[in-house]
Amino acid sequence: MNRSKTMCRFLLFFLIIVVSLGASRIEAGQDDSLPTSPRLKHGKKWRIGYLQGGDYNSYQQSLAAITKGLMHLGWIKESGLPPMKNDKDTKDLWQWLATQAASDYLEFVADAWYDAEWQKEKRPLVQKEVISRLNTAKDIDLMLAMGTWAGQDLANTAHKVPTIVGSTNDPIVSGIIKSAEDSGLDHIHAKIDPDRHRRQVRLFHEIFNFSVLGVVYEDSPEGRGFSAVDHVYDVAKEKKFRVVKCQAPFNGVSTAEAENNVANCYKELADKVQAVYIVRHPGVTLANMPNILAPLLEKKIPTFSQAFSDEVRHGVLLSISLADFSYIGDFYALTIAKIFNGAKPRNLTQIFLNPPKIAINLKTAQIIGYDPSVDIVGAADEIFTEIEVPPAKQ
Repeated sequence: MNRSKTMCRFLLFFLIIVVSLGASRIEAGQDDSLPTSPRLKHGKKWRIGYLQGGDYNSYQQSLAAITKGLMHLGWIKESGLPPMKNDKDTKDLWQWLATQAASDYLEFVADAWYDAEWQKEKRPLVQKEVISRLNTAKDIDLMLAMGTWAGQDLANTAHKVPTIVGSTNDPIVSGIIKSAEDSGLDHIHAKIDPDRHRRQVRLFHEIFNFSVLGVVYEDSPEGRGFSAVDHVYDVAKEKKFRVVKCQAPFNGVSTAEAENNVANCYKELADKVQAVYIVRHPGVTLANMPNILAPLLEKKIPTFSQAFSDEVRHGVLLSISLADFSYIGDFYALTIAKIFNGAKPRNLTQIFLNPPKIAINLKTAQIIGYDPSVDIVGAADEIFTEIEVPPAKQ
């Protein structure tokens, strides 16, 4: 069977699976009997705080999407969002929410934005400061914990403030939640698509039938959770291909060092593998994409992004990630609205099946000598004909 027929068959199967598992799009299985209407807390606004392990582009996109979702539900007055200085920063967006966003019901607390800056030594200090505030000042009604580090640091019994954990690749492997059906703690909720990354790797393998796949991650509990790399090994065993890894540390190093570690790893893998699955890592940034992809393009190695179509825009060959975050934002917004209407986070569904969105970069395909058929291009939701160059670092 040629690649075109194989991909179309797999995409059809993928779509059937998503539909058959239920309407997990905007409502994402949410119980419609639970109220979501805006309301005050005993006549006062609900106060929201934020924690992240460090800057990462999905955190910014998730926070922006949550904001828009809350606007759709009437908790925040409709308006445009401010321009961002880069694709990762959340601090400026938070300050806009704290000072400019108009809401009769919510307060995004200006001094309740916390960031460990990917510093291993700073992380426990920030965690202690946040939990102390939650227990002592008791001035925060809900925390947004963005990413694996933040989720791990707040998914515990040290406090009882409702916490929405967002933008984690595998909150189960990371120890954030007990299972997809049960967070394990009354105040914790973490969105999860249990089979998302396995579906990605299966699709990639169906198209290229590689026998050796390269992955780059930090081989630590945090690194494996951040990248959900265990799912890659699951599919490797199922499909009988070999995984070649390269370790790129990000704990306790600067962003520049993390980017350098990642770029060096992909250069090392270029001579050893037939395909590369680019997993999430603080060093995988749009600014670093030219360094990551250069050795892979030179060796004509197909690539698949675990994360975003933005990475396809910047030269990765394929992805089935979201073209936008609106579905996710609405899911989070509904969850928050139900919590503020009295629901326990633990009692709300965590399962969200990402709508299938295929992205392909035809310029990358040309460079590596891959000729996708009309059928394959027709199956794509986003088609890029050039490789976008990221803006220079400021």
